[in-house]
Amino acid sequence: MNASATTHTLVVAEDKVGQRVDLFIGEALGLSRARLKKLFDAGAVRVEGRVAKKGLLVAAGQRIQVVVPEERREVVPEPDAPLVLLHEDDTLVFLDKPAGTPSHPLQPGETGTVANALVGRHPECLGASEDEREGGLCHRLDIETSGVLVAARTREAWTAVREAFGGRSVDKRYWALVTGPLADEGEIDLPLRHHPRHPDRVEPAVEGGEGAREAHSEFRVLAREGEYSFVEVRISTGVLHQVRAHLAAVGAPIVGDALYEGREEPGLGRFFLHARALGLTHPVTRQPLHVESPLPPELLAVLERHGLSAPVSARPE
Repeated sequence: MNASATTHTLVVAEDKVGQRVDLFIGEALGLSRARLKKLFDAGAVRVEGRVAKKGLLVAAGQRIQVVVPEERREVVPEPDAPLVLLHEDDTLVFLDKPAGTPSHPLQPGETGTVANALVGRHPECLGASEDEREGGLCHRLDIETSGVLVAARTREAWTAVREAFGGRSVDKRYWALVTGPLADEGEIDLPLRHHPRHPDRVEPAVEGGEGAREAHSEFRVLAREGEYSFVEVRISTGVLHQVRAHLAAVGAPIVGDALYEGREEPGLGRFFLHARALGLTHPVTRQPLHVESPLPPELLAVLERHGLSAPVSARPE
């Protein structure tokens, strides 16, 4: 077995009797199904000294040994991968993420993400974030969302920017095309939680409760034509799918966002959500910094098709 590995010894308690051994281990060690499958396939699980199959039912008092190899967490540098820089200095790098590209890898050895390209140009970013897989990124965007990402080149800068995000002092503005009735402007103060039957989406949690996370958005309509509204959304919190779920919750889902019942847009191949701008206080100079990303051509084409146009800037009023 891999020399860089940890051996866990688990003892089955009475309340776990009859549970499948793979589910028992997954709960005890917090391992994914994919990771568990690899362990059983490698013979890394033994019950009372014998190699176990994942369907085995556990009995009270059984001793289970699990040898878990350490996974390489570093981002694989891709210096030749496409990367669009919006702003860089000695401390921060602002990037323009295209739709269809993940922010950072989730699996060891995964390539094709923004983080891979970033550490290929700036290797120092690898050690800036606590999790090396993030490659210095201070936040992330959904795969289909385009726009501004910020990364740090030092751990001190990464910590400061992360604290700014957590403290709601980063100005995050998104542009979206929606359909449905929508006021000229307004606020959406609606907690969100993971959907119990659809783990890939979130839902409103009006009454709060377990798993509910506070989520606050402000919106204003930039242009209208027929049923379509071009909207700027400013978020102070950072819940998964917040802009998408909030707009859908008020009856104005994002065009192309099938997960949240958005209207189909032929030929688009993504949903119409763009991280237009980020504004923050620079962690070293302490000066305000505002960085914008232009709308990608495919989104400009959709606006034109519906008789709409985008403003020149997303700078605060």
